[in-house]
Amino acid sequence: MKQIHSKEECTRALTGIGDALYVIGGKWKLRILIALRSGNKRFNELQRTITGISARVLSHELKELEMNGFIKRNIYTQTPVIVEYELTPYSETLNEVLSALSNWGVMHREKIRKERTVAEAV
Repeated sequence: MKQIHSKEECTRALTGIGDALYVIGGKWKLRILIALRSGNKRFNELQRTITGISARVLSHELKELEMNGFIKRNIYTQTPVIVEYELTPYSETLNEVLSALSNWGVMHREKIRKERTVAEAV
């Protein structure tokens, strides 16, 4: 990470992190985006894929992700009406972030597991 030398650089970094966390933060948004990486999904498919998310929360998170341009809601007016969610090209701007978070998460889990193993051996 780049070293911060001035108050303006610190403020800019804090603002950027705050903006990013506002848009993709929380327990569910990144999980929804990752679930959609394997292809378009209907609401119930997403709910089954993402263990523990309620229908109300999923609906809210989908609306926010759509509002911020990460997903698109497609409505097919046949009988019955089908609604599918898909990633937009803009969602690809998160690829490096998702990859970095995933790699860090795996590394952190391994670190904690090793520390617990050592602590239990003592």
